[in-house]
Order: sequence, then C-alpha cells, then structure tokens
Amino acid sequence: MSVIRHAQSRRSETPAGVMTTFASPTLGGATRAVWRVEATPATSGPPHDFDAEQVWTFLDGTATVELGGETFTVAPGDTVVMPPSTPRRVTAGADVGFTAVVTAPAGARAILPDGTVHGVPPWIA
Repeated sequence: MSVIRHAQSRRSETPAGVMTTFASPTLGGATRAVWRVEATPATSGPPHDFDAEQVWTFLDGTATVELGGETFTVAPGDTVVMPPSTPRRVTAGADVGFTAVVTAPAGARAILPDGTVHGVPPWIA
C-alpha cells in the first residue's frame, strides 16, 4: 500500500487549465491514474480521443462535453463515462470554468483526430 501525500501530487498546466495528479504509475505505482482538472473559464481542450475509458466526475462549475457526436451540459455531481475510441472535447463554462476528478487506466494514450497517437499525458504517466 502507498500513501501519496498532498505535497507529492504532480501539477501539469495546459492552455485550458491545470491537472493535479493524485496517483499514477510514477506517483505511488498505481495501475490507474487519478487527477483533478481545474479548467479555466470559456476554454476547451483540443478535439481528441483516448485508447482507454475515462471517468469524469464534475465537482464545481459547468462544462459542455462533446462525446461521440452528442453534446451534453454537465454540472456539479454529474459523471461522464467516456468510452475508448470515442472522439471527445470538453469546454469549460464561461463564468467559472469547472473542477472535475478523472480516472483512467495507467498509460492511457491520447489520439488526435488525424489518428496520430499523441502519447501518454503527464498527468496519467
């Protein structure tokens, strides 16, 4: 068993927000990664896909989730299960953005719309 202290969490910044990794293979030896997303208001990640399932639970704020050709508005307490091989894009609400906790299998790889494998994001590694 590993105890990962708050001070050990890993922080990764992107133009759309901050990901804080709580557990991953390189942080506690976990077989699943768990991280928090704090999205900047009115921003979105790029359209992409993953080769593994992700589960997002929204804690604060709002977001629009484009997933497999459907669009959903989500609010605190909502959970979105994102299957693998399903195009997605998450856009933060205009007023306050959102905070979510996400989990995925360790080593999950991002895939760009043209099929290019982008690799394992640092918050999952």
